[in-house]
Amino acid sequence: MVEYRIDRHSGVATYVQIVQQTKQALRLGLLRPGDKLPTAREVVEATAINPNTVLKAYRELERDGLVEARRGVGTFVRRGLNTTPADSPLRAELDAWAARAREAALDRDDVAALFTAVLDEHFAVPDPNGRTGRTGRDDRADRHDRHVRHDMNPGDPS
Repeated sequence: MVEYRIDRHSGVATYVQIVQQTKQALRLGLLRPGDKLPTAREVVEATAINPNTVLKAYRELERDGLVEARRGVGTFVRRGLNTTPADSPLRAELDAWAARAREAALDRDDVAALFTAVLDEHFAVPDPNGRTGRTGRDDRADRHDRHVRHDMNPGDPS
């Protein structure tokens, strides 16, 4: 059974954290079709969040077709997203890479930035207007990124 960990300082809504953690468990094969999710009461007892927050997350997962609520019985996984099992060789390589990054004194934010940059390079979403290299984020985020890069490299005209 999945155990939710809520980071109240992340800036991410609590229900979104539950949705993301559930999807991650589905992708890694930790949750499979037929598995029962913890009840709202169990999640509330473990995390001290509002039960309506749990129910909101479960409703979103249900709208996505990932789970189904069975009245009086619980919420069950309908389908998985397990494209990369937890014991994948890729996971082992990523684990070793993360260990090397830590040994190189990179902190979590440094690693996240580096990993996100590589993801953006390899998984760019084609722009409907024909531009390339976009990652599916809105123009406001792109403008912010250009502004940050400009601040970091004052001599760079971009």
